[in-house]
Amino acid sequence: MDKIVIYDTETTNSTIWGSIIEVGAVVVDKNLNELGKLNIRGRMPEGEVPSAKALLVNSTSIDLLTKGNYSHYDFLGAVENFFSKAAPCMFIGWNNLNFDRKMFHFNFFKGNRYPYITHSSPNSEHDGINIARAAQFLDPKTLKTGLTEKGNPSFALPALATMHGFDTSQQHTAYHDAYTSLKILRIIKNNHKENWEKFLITSTKAGCETLLKNEGIYSITENIKGVEYPYLICNMHPNHNSHLHPKKSNDRFVFDLRRDPEPLLNLSINELKSVLDQTKPKIIRVLKINKAPVILDKQCALKFKYPKENPYANLDLEIIQKRAKMVRESEKFCQNIQTIYREKEEEKEQSKSQEDKLPEETLYDKFIPNKDTALFKTWHSSSWEDKLRLLDKFQDKRCSWLGQKIIYQEAPQILPPDLYKNIKSEIARRILSKNKEKWQTVGMAYTEIDTLRNQADNRDDEVELKKLEEINEFIMSIEKKYEIA
Repeated sequence: MDKIVIYDTETTNSTIWGSIIEVGAVVVDKNLNELGKLNIRGRMPEGEVPSAKALLVNSTSIDLLTKGNYSHYDFLGAVENFFSKAAPCMFIGWNNLNFDRKMFHFNFFKGNRYPYITHSSPNSEHDGINIARAAQFLDPKTLKTGLTEKGNPSFALPALATMHGFDTSQQHTAYHDAYTSLKILRIIKNNHKENWEKFLITSTKAGCETLLKNEGIYSITENIKGVEYPYLICNMHPNHNSHLHPKKSNDRFVFDLRRDPEPLLNLSINELKSVLDQTKPKIIRVLKINKAPVILDKQCALKFKYPKENPYANLDLEIIQKRAKMVRESEKFCQNIQTIYREKEEEKEQSKSQEDKLPEETLYDKFIPNKDTALFKTWHSSSWEDKLRLLDKFQDKRCSWLGQKIIYQEAPQILPPDLYKNIKSEIARRILSKNKEKWQTVGMAYTEIDTLRNQADNRDDEVELKKLEEINEFIMSIEKKYEIA
């Protein structure tokens, strides 16, 4: 990939119900030289209750939240346009695969935009923290790391910035954190010239599949209580190495070669299930090929200095290869593994709450029809009046509802009175709920503010107390507006 976009976001909340309000990005070439940048803020969309803690962390005043140059709709459009022009490229953030990417998924979905822009072909996506952990695992002198409260190396971006003497005065603003990520990645690239391209291979599903479909033996790492541990693994039979579950299509099975597979090969499904449940560490590990897993040379696990004895130390290469060959060639064993895990996933699905989901949270339940994603461009380029008329063209009723909400937030004056009232009433029902909801309600916001006030009071932090008072007044204004809906 000739271009990389290193990005970061700031949000109103850490859940899928929150909104991205700031995006910072640096476009670089394959040598990490700068080509361009994005530093943009948007207003919070109408009808949302922000988290006071989030606003304090990313230094967002109520003026910034409500009076910025870009509405939330225009802000998302500008970000989408920037990302589209940067393609084809690789997107990298810091811990982005566990947060920022998901926030883009749901913000773009709620904005009637294609949700998967950062990692759909021709683009790919990696995570800076995965790259850093792999590099540090290979050479502990790569980065200067501080320590967590438990005394383990800290890969948190602020901690790394401090240890390397970077300016942290603007940390937790999107562009600053994106640029800090770039500086850390430059250190890694300079110290791992021979491994840099190898680190990036797993940024695509195809790259992961290429590694896992051959007959290789690899080291993977897993972070356990802040410490990175390696596992020597092989892939499974090529016809039975994935979940084959509709919601787990990105999961791939691998076998931990510390175990002798021979006693397991002819067990019944129930016998095998019992052994798998009782054995620690896990015999079968699951790699998520859509989350840029760290896959390293087999020598990493073989030479690693475990706190106790290395479980692979007494295995010569011939035994390791024999075990891997047995696993890969036993179709019945791999098929049984697949059946066991599929049944476990189905049990989890059945145990989940059966309450109806709201449209905004159903992104992963079913794909948006191609006909509708093709209509997005026309819809966004149309006048607000035409946007209203085009809502009937969407095949997916979620897109129609989300489109109505966007018009309510951006051009409420063109909505028929009954439709305007229905949307406002639905928002009021949600944010004024007295229950503990999945989204932030007015009541939950007041409770959060009270907790933060007590903490600030104990620290005699007058600046934070003033900010909290401003946020509290803003929440009161939201409550007042929707009480009469």
